[in-house]
Amino acid sequence: MAEVPAFGAERISFVKGALQFSLSIEDLELYAKEGKMTDRFAFYAKRINPQQRTLLRDILLRRLEVNSTNVAQFTYSPIGVNFLELLGQVLQTQSGQNGFYALRAACILAARDAQGLTILNMLRRFPSDSIRIDANRSLRMSAEMAQLLKQREAIIGKILRQSNSEATFANQINFSSKADLSLLGAFTWQKETLTLNDRNRNRVFPVDIYLPQTQNQGTSEQSAPVIVISHGLASDRNTFAYLAQHLASHGFAVAVLEHADNAQRFHQFFAGIDKLPQPTELINRPLDVTYLLDELQRRSQSEPAWQGRLNLTQVGVIGQSMGGYTALAVAGAQLNFEQLRADCGQLKPNDIFLNLSLLVQCRATELPSLTYKLQDKRVKAVIAINPVMSRIFDSRGLSQIQVPVMLVASQEDIFAPAVPEQILPFTSLTNLHKYLVLVEKGTHFSMLSPSVNDSGLPLLPPELKGPEPALAKRYLKVFSVAFAKTYVANQPEYQSYLNASYAKAITQAPLNLSLVQLLTTTQLAPALNASHLKP
Repeated sequence: MAEVPAFGAERISFVKGALQFSLSIEDLELYAKEGKMTDRFAFYAKRINPQQRTLLRDILLRRLEVNSTNVAQFTYSPIGVNFLELLGQVLQTQSGQNGFYALRAACILAARDAQGLTILNMLRRFPSDSIRIDANRSLRMSAEMAQLLKQREAIIGKILRQSNSEATFANQINFSSKADLSLLGAFTWQKETLTLNDRNRNRVFPVDIYLPQTQNQGTSEQSAPVIVISHGLASDRNTFAYLAQHLASHGFAVAVLEHADNAQRFHQFFAGIDKLPQPTELINRPLDVTYLLDELQRRSQSEPAWQGRLNLTQVGVIGQSMGGYTALAVAGAQLNFEQLRADCGQLKPNDIFLNLSLLVQCRATELPSLTYKLQDKRVKAVIAINPVMSRIFDSRGLSQIQVPVMLVASQEDIFAPAVPEQILPFTSLTNLHKYLVLVEKGTHFSMLSPSVNDSGLPLLPPELKGPEPALAKRYLKVFSVAFAKTYVANQPEYQSYLNASYAKAITQAPLNLSLVQLLTTTQLAPALNASHLKP
């Protein structure tokens, strides 16, 4: 065990007006490591139930497998600085100052220690005799957080009831007699990797193309509709290879591109040899999709090997997380910088703790306030999985989308929470062909495959992966085929899969599935009126 420096926090002090009470970190450590409670600690511990006390021990001792270089890189990055400044409003120095610098030092020192970065070790290395917590602010934050979580459950409960209602009134279909879209289709496929070079943007990126093979290859009648897949931050083109292969087996040509904010880039950042992707990625990502389609169009017209193989008048885009944002942008959603800056300027610690994607979204305030033309009119439909958009797009910006949209939300997503990032934005979509899919107990990572070198998500605890990821992937394969067949390949017979009744027919515990097509802010008003949440 590494020696704890003499200059470190010994107590956590709670200040409420003129009153002050404190808790020894030594008492906290004794309880965390051995389960023993001193009389002083027992006075506070009895106010929480046994399950919460067990969770507290786990949180205090859980080690993040990062080194001091990783932590230093993050805490000096714009996102890390923003996060620590917000956290420092809660964890203050002994004199009541924002704990930003102390938190940064404590995290780096704890990561350098043999015990590693744990909450307990970080508290031990906080460079102040005591850590000051404003009890009034903490109580307000706790009450607000409890209220928001209660409202989340109320809103998700409304989704479940709406889905059951829609299933009741849907046309009753014997789904056992219909094709199982989770199974591979009739097409074999061939993979080809291209390296694209957009010299105008100094942008080089790889693309994997999955081409279905046909008996009459080269005839215009056999040209395949095109699906583009856009990955999330710190992922790569392998993340959704399973989905690309599945769609190709059903007759789609699938192009899976790799943006600059990929797994390798983040791996280099945490190794100390690169910088985080810039906010310009929010603009470059949609432009990557357009450049890819331009290049496929050029090859289809000029290279015999590509002629007649792609139908670029029928294009769909599927994206996850930041890829979901990308899909919505090329579909026509518009940025509103005035609203973005106003919303991001009012962020509070609770906003970040309950929605980590705001750290990424609010970097868009660093972009010039220009009119960015990101829509690509070749795109006929989009699926956005766990998209981030609550600050980047406002209600008016989302209402500009005129193509069919499917939003996929996960109930336990802490990075792009379902209510602010998918459910409320769904009510702003004006196209009648819109679908909201909710996966209970799903997480932000339920539908992802790891990167080949596993650097995309190197530190992901099992809890964040969620239960039964294979089932979540099965759901995505089914609805991707049905949606793409209906709105990209123009085969309306597949629309019978896109309803609450079918979702109910295929749902399996623990990842119960709901689908709704009709949802308004009026329906959600009871929960919305009691909070600061807004569509």
